[in-house]
Amino acid sequence: MASFFSIPSLLFLLIIVASLLVHASSSKPHQSLHLRRTRPVGFWVGLTHVDHGQNLTTVQLIQRSIHRGRHRLERFRRVLATTVPSNNMKAPVSAGHGEYLMKFTIGSPAVPVSMIMDTGSDLIWTQCQPCTTCFAQPTPIFNPVKSFTFHIISCTSKYCQAMSTVTCDHRCKYLYTYGDQTSTQGFMAKDLFIFGHMVTTHKIRFGCGGNNQGSGLGQGSGLVGLGRGPLSLVSQLGVDKFSYCLTSMGDSKILFGALSDQNETRGSTLSTPLLQNPSQPSLYYMSLQGITVGETRLPISQSTLQLNEDGSGGMILDSGTTLTYLSGDAFTALAQEFAAQTKLQVSETPAAGLDLCFESPTNVLSNVAVPKLTLHFEGLDLELPKENYMISDLATSGMVCLAMAPSSNGMSILGNLAQQNFLVVNDLGKETVSFNPTQCNKL
Repeated sequence: MASFFSIPSLLFLLIIVASLLVHASSSKPHQSLHLRRTRPVGFWVGLTHVDHGQNLTTVQLIQRSIHRGRHRLERFRRVLATTVPSNNMKAPVSAGHGEYLMKFTIGSPAVPVSMIMDTGSDLIWTQCQPCTTCFAQPTPIFNPVKSFTFHIISCTSKYCQAMSTVTCDHRCKYLYTYGDQTSTQGFMAKDLFIFGHMVTTHKIRFGCGGNNQGSGLGQGSGLVGLGRGPLSLVSQLGVDKFSYCLTSMGDSKILFGALSDQNETRGSTLSTPLLQNPSQPSLYYMSLQGITVGETRLPISQSTLQLNEDGSGGMILDSGTTLTYLSGDAFTALAQEFAAQTKLQVSETPAAGLDLCFESPTNVLSNVAVPKLTLHFEGLDLELPKENYMISDLATSGMVCLAMAPSSNGMSILGNLAQQNFLVVNDLGKETVSFNPTQCNKL
């Protein structure tokens, strides 16, 4: 007599059981959307320069970057001027604006956003419908009603309490001001963010802004704060490292977690400690100790460069400023020595509002003879490639210019031009930043 459990029957039963298990698993609503990661997987996101694709001359690009940079520097100045060191006070918000855009999606179904990357602030925010006052943006305005993963966060949430200006009814309402007339106003929420080419999902707390005003924000749909405070993307992802690798226009990247130090080489990493400024705890400060032009160490006093106990001075690492700014006395010494060592005629009419330009007999920057420039940080001598501190407008004006300027507030800024083609690794666990020479368009 044939057995009831024949091989074909067993195979049939196994198929039925397997299909029931698959159905049971898929019937759990959005299970994959609610995974909690204790240690986020590394991923990267492409960056685009805000002026990429525009039909602009070199001079026009420089002028636009300098204009944004001066607005940003002014905002830093106003913030520092109004900051009073105190354990009981929250520091005012620092700069907005920016030079690079991150593209990812928010919500379910996913809505694409293009948001300014800013290492000088913390809040992540985007424009949301309905908009009372909103600027034009290149992507659709996010509508929270259409996202089934969208949630309003409570007023008791630590993310609400981390805001410096909030009011509460049934929502955590915020006002975030960037030091001039630029601001975003709305309520705090959380939703699914999907980043990068390795599809990586995270529930992120962010500002849903219905009243957003000011210049310099129209290139994107909001802003991604990458500072050191609890509201920033870095803090919310729970990663102890992030890095970025910048080019002048395209092919730039920002990397998080396990991927952030992929280009480091043992024994050759150049790093310097990150400093804490209690008055501006979100900013990335470094200890600039001196500058060398050619073989000459500039006679700059340490007090001119150091971060002071009252929160003034010091140098910050900033992705949102193009030029490098030095406190007045330091820039004066640099410009004088640079002009003395450069065997070119100093231009009486500098291009694009820069302070020091030279007339060049050649139209190729690599052929222009200028002294090397080295920035001395604690534990790190950073020698910059020529293209990281010289701007050429050889085709139209026949000039090359020093891509540095004096700061009006005593603070120095290492701008993104000086950082280009370095993998800049911010190690928040070790409190260090490293600069690894890298061809960023091939990373």
